[in-house]
Amino acid sequence: MMIAYPMVVSQGAFAVMIFTDRYFMSLVSPTHMAASLGGGVASFFCMSLFIGVLSYANALVAQYYGARELEKCPRVVTQGFILCLVFIPLLLLIGYFVGNLFGFMGHAPELELLERKYFYILICGSGIGLIKTPLASYFTGIAKTRVVMIADTLGVMLNIPLTYVLIFGTGWFPELGIAGAAYATIVSSVFSLSLFLVFYFERQHRSRYFVNQSWQLEKGILRRYLRLGIPSGIEMFLNVAAFNLFLLMFQSYGITEAASAAIVFNWDIISFVPMIGLNVALISMVGRFVGENNMDRMREVILSGFLISLVYSCCLAITFVVFREALVLLFVIEVPHAAAILELSTFMMVGLASYVMADAIILVTGGVLRGAGDTAWLMWVSVALHWVMLLVQFIVIKILHLGPRTAWVVFIIMIIVTAAIYLLRLQGGKWRTEEALARVMAEQ
Repeated sequence: MMIAYPMVVSQGAFAVMIFTDRYFMSLVSPTHMAASLGGGVASFFCMSLFIGVLSYANALVAQYYGARELEKCPRVVTQGFILCLVFIPLLLLIGYFVGNLFGFMGHAPELELLERKYFYILICGSGIGLIKTPLASYFTGIAKTRVVMIADTLGVMLNIPLTYVLIFGTGWFPELGIAGAAYATIVSSVFSLSLFLVFYFERQHRSRYFVNQSWQLEKGILRRYLRLGIPSGIEMFLNVAAFNLFLLMFQSYGITEAASAAIVFNWDIISFVPMIGLNVALISMVGRFVGENNMDRMREVILSGFLISLVYSCCLAITFVVFREALVLLFVIEVPHAAAILELSTFMMVGLASYVMADAIILVTGGVLRGAGDTAWLMWVSVALHWVMLLVQFIVIKILHLGPRTAWVVFIIMIIVTAAIYLLRLQGGKWRTEEALARVMAEQ
């Protein structure tokens, strides 16, 4: 809990930021809210491959920390910065082409225009997020999760009022609409990055971890980074791609369905993103005990992770069912589609309640396996499941022309099946044999 709670707070703050951004957009129109969801998911899709690779610094640093090789911890960050020099130009190139997807998926012209504007602004500032990733992962790896909490939470505290001001305009600030929300995200990211750098170059920290001696290419560490991080990056990229394409297809039903998805996934973020904080903490702790070769402590971590996540998700599931209408009404304003949005959203909220515990199982199990270096298995299985789901959704939505309720049920089934398969892998012993863990620690 001491390591996990700052990460839960940090990720929870991030969830609040996205939640309020979309709430502010809902005050403008359902189309603006739907555009913020589509554009935001598309921008994260473009970043996901690179963030997936760079964020594996968490496990690498934790493993060196557990093995008492402190001087190698900041060298992981340096290799991450080197990778950013390659990743940022590639990210901008991918973003240039992805911006055409909104029209290709058949979105209404007014929705497409807003999505493209929001998306391109976010992509132009996305390099800030890449640079921040190895730094945040580093502090998590050395169990300094309060640093991550402070930097991210203060960034969100800046973002929320700035977003409101730039969307609606006040005083010296013009009314920028959805573009204002994107600009506020970039400004707050720069602020958070500056805080991470202050902590990283603090004198006592620099002395203990030999930061000044870390500015060099370390081929052995870089090879480990790529060997273990690339499967994580590919997994995240292809999974987010599958989810993004599913979302774009779902939004092609119409404004009612697009707004309903935005409302339900807004509440999904409140449940899912804080559990990502627990996932990150599990990666760090499991990585540390792999470095120490302490399997007894690792088993304690796994049990604790399941206890925390299942209790939390169970409480949320009950809340989503009992208060589903009130939660939806928070985002529904008086527009021609209001009654239809309310009806579909309340149905989807019941589905959300049915899969939050499966999400918890996936995040805990995935965190354990990733911390132990079982990234190749995660990549193959997770990607296969997501793209099978996408193929089924294409048949349901585009070929059979079945309704949004059927598509939503298919999405829920995929999550539950994924949770079951992950549990089977965790119970097996292949990922934690001495030979497997020795390969994880090898710098080759």
